[in-house]
Amino acid sequence: MTQACITIRKMTMAYGDFIIQRDLDFKINQGDIFIIMGGSGCGKSTLMMHLIGMIMPSKGDIFYGKENLWGSNVSTQRLLLNKTGVLFQSGALLSSMTVGENIALPISENTQLNKKNIQEIVEYKLSLVGLAGFSDYYPSEISGGMQKRAGLARAMALDPEILFFDEPSAGLDPISSKLLDDLILSLRDNLKATIVMVTHELASIFSIGNNSVFLDPESKRMIAEGDPNKLLKTSKDERVIKFLSRSKK
Repeated sequence: MTQACITIRKMTMAYGDFIIQRDLDFKINQGDIFIIMGGSGCGKSTLMMHLIGMIMPSKGDIFYGKENLWGSNVSTQRLLLNKTGVLFQSGALLSSMTVGENIALPISENTQLNKKNIQEIVEYKLSLVGLAGFSDYYPSEISGGMQKRAGLARAMALDPEILFFDEPSAGLDPISSKLLDDLILSLRDNLKATIVMVTHELASIFSIGNNSVFLDPESKRMIAEGDPNKLLKTSKDERVIKFLSRSKK
């Protein structure tokens, strides 16, 4: 039986009295490439921010395994979130640091490793994303696709069990997007990581997603969950079908 690594129970997301989504209830299983999808303004990135501990739910719970993220003390929260890595939409590399220094930063801040060992880890992570030899380059000296891969290497710096990606293909050409999707699949398979990805890109949704939740901006509720390919074939909801068949008209 597949084990859930994150469970969301009866969760409401809101800014004050303004409800973004209510009654969210779903599971992200170990080994999933889990897609958070839906129309513009539905709260996809906001949901990710809740999952990585940056925004507290108005109601409901988020469980990492059996531990309640927001019902735990600060030290337990830190331990749970240390199992995660995040790639933000922009890549969020620090422009004043080299690629290698960017990747080394979370390692030096969270471990007692010496500089030699940190550098070895940096080189290994860069090799995993196809950027061996680019440690001394600054972000401005590499392409947008390479910046995304460098951001991914940094997200993997501490060997997380769960990786979160916010619109990883944003701003990339189709070839670069396909290469990034292939890389994500490879990392899931080789590192046995669980991937949670916010995206509206149908190519990515169908080619790498095996589980998903669909957020509806009008009803402010989740209206579908499951394998996106199966949802396209079996869903009776016009909103889901319209979203998933955009490129097929």
